[in-house]
Amino acid sequence: MKNFGHVFWRRSFVFALLSGALLSCATPEKIAYFQDTAEQEKTIKVPQATVRLQPGDMISIIVNTKDPESASILNLPYVSQRLGSSSKEGTYNTQMSGYTLDPQGNIDFPIVGNINLMGLTRSEASAKIKQVLLDKHLVSDVFNAVVTVEFMNLGVSILGEVNRPGRFALPKDNLTILDALALAGDLTIYGNRENVRVVRTEGDIQQTHIVDLCSAESVLNSPVYFLKQNDVIYVEPNEVKMRQSTVNGNNVRSSSFWISIASLLTTITLFFIRK
Repeated sequence: MKNFGHVFWRRSFVFALLSGALLSCATPEKIAYFQDTAEQEKTIKVPQATVRLQPGDMISIIVNTKDPESASILNLPYVSQRLGSSSKEGTYNTQMSGYTLDPQGNIDFPIVGNINLMGLTRSEASAKIKQVLLDKHLVSDVFNAVVTVEFMNLGVSILGEVNRPGRFALPKDNLTILDALALAGDLTIYGNRENVRVVRTEGDIQQTHIVDLCSAESVLNSPVYFLKQNDVIYVEPNEVKMRQSTVNGNNVRSSSFWISIASLLTTITLFFIRK
């Protein structure tokens, strides 16, 4: 009977250790990106996409001409915002004024009036504004005017199991989902790479797209491979992270919890061995 007790507790101890090890390790095939290209080169044609202006977008427009007077009329002034609570002291932050597209996609441009920029890229908006200025004879010729359009409030939000969650400005016209995840410091080891959600709102319609980062084909063929302004990327926790959660989901069992369990089992096992 004594030998039976020894064997039982030894086997229980080994089983507990193996179970803990299995629960604490992520499956390797769920970690690596682009697994369908691991043993061969894969060529996928990716349609190009560029961010296009929508109602509510804010842009800056700078018109440079050889005539300083014309430039001063066509450009909005810079505004200074005081940072600090004291009325006598404080740091002033100078910002460029911008144009916000109304629900119809129009901006109210000095002297000209309304210019519709709905659905245009930055380069297309720049070309249209320059042509309007030429048609209105506000600039002398195409070579004398340079119109620069920049985004001011366009960005994407990245949430969940990434190293630096937050909202990030669009640094270029064709930001990909991979670029965005890189801005957020990549996924943590607990991020579910097979089920990354991208929530996109267009008008009054909201759609959720699923991207599998383990598959190059899934990523490159996704309609959200190129991101749009106000997209929300959510990386949900993987099975390992969810298994570590307690029943009520409010607390996460840390490594110290499992070390304590292993220590307790070791103590019990040694006790019965000595018996």
